Amino acid sequence: MKKENSELTAQQRADLQALEELPDDQIDTTDIPETLDWSGAQRGVFYRPVKQQITLRLDADIISWFKAHAQGGRGYQTDINRALREHVIRRESEATS
Repeated sequence: MKKENSELTAQQRADLQALEELPDDQIDTTDIPETLDWSGAQRGVFYRPVKQQITLRLDADIISWFKAHAQGGRGYQTDINRALREHVIRRESEATS
């Protein structure tokens, strides 16, 4: 886990306070123009669900298959999670139809 330094210096706190006190029309946003066309936006790109570590017994051949099909043998747990999520979504849609 990354350790983050959340302590701000006195100068950083002063800068933030000064920005907070500025009216919106006095803040220069010319280097970040407003986006008016959201047609290419993608929902959920930055969302990462909370993970819960568990112990789960799966058949050895299932684990072997996911490991064999993961690029470089890495990411197989993510692939298993994705397969489970797809199954849950499919079952939920069947239950509501």
